[in-house]
Amino acid sequence: MRGEILLRVLGQSLLGVSLLIANSDAQGAARSGVRPDPFVSKPNHGPVATHVMIRVVARGAMVLGDPVGGARVTITDVETGRLLATGLQHGEPGDQNEIMLTPRLMGEARYSTLPSGSYHATLHLEHPTLVKIAAEGPLAYPQSIQRASKTVLLIPGRDLAHDGIVLELNGFIVQIEHPVPGQPLIAKDDVPLQASVRMLSGALVRPHGDWDSRKMDIYGEVLIGDRVLERLQMFYTGSKSSFAAPFFVPTPAEAPDGITLRVVVADGAGANFGMGHAKYPVLPEEAILKKKR
Repeated sequence: MRGEILLRVLGQSLLGVSLLIANSDAQGAARSGVRPDPFVSKPNHGPVATHVMIRVVARGAMVLGDPVGGARVTITDVETGRLLATGLQHGEPGDQNEIMLTPRLMGEARYSTLPSGSYHATLHLEHPTLVKIAAEGPLAYPQSIQRASKTVLLIPGRDLAHDGIVLELNGFIVQIEHPVPGQPLIAKDDVPLQASVRMLSGALVRPHGDWDSRKMDIYGEVLIGDRVLERLQMFYTGSKSSFAAPFFVPTPAEAPDGITLRVVVADGAGANFGMGHAKYPVLPEEAILKKKR
């Protein structure tokens, strides 16, 4: 009997000491400003709010912000296939000097030193979860949309801050501005092909700029069906991100279904490639006379 009482008293004493130590640790963490780890301190916890920040950026350029329609982001549980979150990236492209010209050490923030676009989600995780994060954009330019994804292990309560998870999209926004897509062309007419070329973030491509067109191959093509009739070397017009080259319109006999104009931009060193295209009906030369009457 005395032995049982002694063991009971000893157990209560040890429990009291454990509680005092735990309380002391909690107070010390509070004084030091250290956030207690909910996953470690409560092994039988429920879902823990975990804040995730994603940034979708153009390869070698800026963030895909509101000027180009932003980007769509999805987060999926790899094991179950369940969609955990989805939404749009909003905000500004970021500060060009900070992103493109400021030297920094590995691990230093690049996109979050000044305000720039991002996507935020709060996930309620019960255990370490492998997720697939996917992005597509720029949403305002469907012909130029690119996609990328990566898998990331998320830990409950371990928030992603600073630059967050960065997804790079490779490519260019290429838009044919002249002739206007779908506009009928007159056979044998000398027509200027003009297109704008920008990074996926909307940054301008031009000679001697941060995105130097001299390092890129920019050319146009005149196609009849799948056959390339003519290839055109395009040159900077001196206006923003505009490039142009002239071409002769084939006859309706040569192109009964019209022609396709295609502009290709290739930057192998920068790992960016882009293309824009549009179709045009071809009218006989007599159409000019009828139009003048």
